[in-house]
Amino acid sequence: MTTAKETATGKMKRLRALVCDDSEECAARAQGAQHIAGVDEVGRGCLFGPVVAAAVILPAGCKIDGLRDSKQVKQSERERLDRLIRSQALAVAVGFADAATIDRINIRRATHLAMLSAIEQLAPPPDFLLIDAERLDTPCPQKGIVYGDSVSLSIAAASIVAKVYRDAWMRDYDLEYPQYGLAAHKGYGTAKHQKALAEHGPTPLHRMTFAPVRKAMEERGL
Repeated sequence: MTTAKETATGKMKRLRALVCDDSEECAARAQGAQHIAGVDEVGRGCLFGPVVAAAVILPAGCKIDGLRDSKQVKQSERERLDRLIRSQALAVAVGFADAATIDRINIRRATHLAMLSAIEQLAPPPDFLLIDAERLDTPCPQKGIVYGDSVSLSIAAASIVAKVYRDAWMRDYDLEYPQYGLAAHKGYGTAKHQKALAEHGPTPLHRMTFAPVRKAMEERGL
């Protein structure tokens, strides 16, 4: 029987075999696009806090050694890459949707809201979007790419920026809610996080519609 850990390990192995380059960006430029934004999110599966999206426009021919999907990069390397991306990009922007919004409109729509917020902040504005496995309600031409953060440099850059930004936010929240271990798991539903939910109940920043949080509330009679 295949375990969840084995499945995750196999998926990560396949992702590492993919080539992350500017082929998608070059194809968009060949069609006349000039400002191509990569768009990605982080925190979609978390139990706590906002979903965060980033949009990044890299210059043509941009080379950043080691730029990959944020899930494949250690924290210190992500932070180094984040600095390089911000120093070389034509534009970088971050958007988010908080837990209350996620509970009100659902996580997929909240993710789109965060992505659109990031895109709208870009200056110069993009004339083409490369999006990690999503399609957005925007007149801007776009292409959704499955595993986009593992094959497109622009999407990988957005993945790094969003991850570094959200992780820093979670470390700040850890100071406010130290009993939940947010600095370590960043709001994901680890065993330690779910144990803390059972012991202390949810904070106002937990996603109340997510099953483990809802279960903790019900068990506490909330």
